[in-house]
Amino acid sequence: MNKVILVEFNELCPTLLNQWMGSGLLPNFKRLHDQSEVFVTEADTKEPVNLEPWIQWYSIHTGLPFTEHKVFHLTDGPRAGHPDIWSILAEKGKRVWNCSSMNVRRHAEPGSAFLPDPWCTSEAPYPPELGDFHRFVSGQVREYSNSSKASNISQTVAFLRFMLGHGLRVNTVLAIAKQLWSEVASGKKTSWQRVALQDKLQFDVFAYYFRKLRPDFSTFFANSTAHLQHSFWRNMEPAAFVVKPDEHEQSKYEGAIQFGYQQMDRLLGDILKLAGTDTRVIFATALSQQPYLKYESVGGHHFYRPRNIDALFQRLGLQAKTTQPVMTHQYLARFESADAAIHARKLLESLRIDGKAIFGFDESEPDSLYFGSQIRNVLPAQTRVSSTLDANLQISFFDIFYKIEGLKSGRHHPDGCLWIQSAGHKVHNERASILDILPTITQLLGVPVSGYQGRKLI
Repeated sequence: MNKVILVEFNELCPTLLNQWMGSGLLPNFKRLHDQSEVFVTEADTKEPVNLEPWIQWYSIHTGLPFTEHKVFHLTDGPRAGHPDIWSILAEKGKRVWNCSSMNVRRHAEPGSAFLPDPWCTSEAPYPPELGDFHRFVSGQVREYSNSSKASNISQTVAFLRFMLGHGLRVNTVLAIAKQLWSEVASGKKTSWQRVALQDKLQFDVFAYYFRKLRPDFSTFFANSTAHLQHSFWRNMEPAAFVVKPDEHEQSKYEGAIQFGYQQMDRLLGDILKLAGTDTRVIFATALSQQPYLKYESVGGHHFYRPRNIDALFQRLGLQAKTTQPVMTHQYLARFESADAAIHARKLLESLRIDGKAIFGFDESEPDSLYFGSQIRNVLPAQTRVSSTLDANLQISFFDIFYKIEGLKSGRHHPDGCLWIQSAGHKVHNERASILDILPTITQLLGVPVSGYQGRKLI
């Protein structure tokens, strides 16, 4: 095996994989597991605030711990400038294909390909034709909860035209048709299952360029099951929560996480078939999840999001150069100057409900704001927004915000999976660090590296 595919299924849990492999529900995971050196990994930092996938995947891709690379936000990676596994291999003449790995800087070497993650707007795809796919998918992912922000007709047409010429399978078309019919038949009770369709479409594109370029190193990133775990852990494990889901909610979501794992299993089967005999498959998850009990008294962490962030800024008299949705309830806004950003923060900080500030802020560059709603509990319909800077401001909260369906009941855990396909099979009791992944892969590809904290595992 002289090539490698790194399968990045974000935040899948070692315990759930073992449980469902044991019951026969995940035959492709079981197949890869039994062909692999199997490790449980640990994050390079266990501080809860740093247990974010865009931090931990960046550590994996660069081989650097968080204390060294300091990449904290989802949008920081492309600007950080550290050599990553794609640039290291490309400098040694290897062809590389990055299919949506998280928080990554662009590469554009002839014979290679680059698809940014759906939350990235700063890095252009390569080759440029991938832009039609990325623009459509990015819009769907970043505004998945907001039907008023759907992709425009021209983007949709360009996306369909691209897919028809870049590997769209009949099976994918049938899966889309089946999903849409199930939504009609169930009154949209199955709409949450749409997350699996993006993975199928992305795999079709991945397979098209993999066959065309025959890259030495490829990555394929999928986040759908991580999303399902965050949203529906309470439905999988209601006994862990003080507030239990009702019968109606359980009828919709009880099997959501198992559904996600079975969809990942089918996707893994497609990847194993694509890899053939000359390509080694390595499976990693960076992190996993566990019950999120901080808000157990209300069943989980509720999210609120502006209906239209640009309209809210206009209502407050603010002008931003750009406003970019990041994750769920968070935004990154950039302004003409640091003074403009300071002024915008003061106005946003002034907004209150019952005396509590609506928005919270993370560190960001001087001319930008990284912010999001910090309201976590269920609000009554008559909730009003006031301002500490304008006594006359009284707005209905739900005129400018909406509650995202579902709630966060799964949170991050530092354990992860690392399965390295090999001639033998061994389950290692000793844990590996996620920092061991880069030096192991480069060694397997004949490009050994030095000066990294991680070690070669096999």
